[in-house]
Amino acid sequence: MISRRSGSGYVETTASLLAAIERRGLTVFTRIDHAAAAREVGMELADEEVVLFGNPRGGTPLMQDDRRIGIELPLRMLVWREGEDVLLGYRDPRELSGTYEVAGHQGTLEQMAQLLEELAAEAAGEAGV
Repeated sequence: MISRRSGSGYVETTASLLAAIERRGLTVFTRIDHAAAAREVGMELADEEVVLFGNPRGGTPLMQDDRRIGIELPLRMLVWREGEDVLLGYRDPRELSGTYEVAGHQGTLEQMAQLLEELAAEAAGEAGV
């Protein structure tokens, strides 16, 4: 997993991530709030949420070549609190070509990797993004 430390709090980092996704015209398909789910069953978990997002025009051609890659899509980013720190994490999509038969889509996987890197940097409040 590639992770990046945020310079902001949890709520601000999550809001920045969502805003960055929306600014790019991508769809937020769902948000999974692990901490809220833990509270619902009487357990404690520090803030942690997975945001699933993307654009079917990017992912569909990958699935057309290897349907199994659907377990990896849409793209996702984890935001979590670890002590006083807030982190963002994601898996490098370029690694998917080693698991699935999508070698003809290296350009798409590179674009996905670049997008995730930009989103994480922007959500983390890094200058120049």
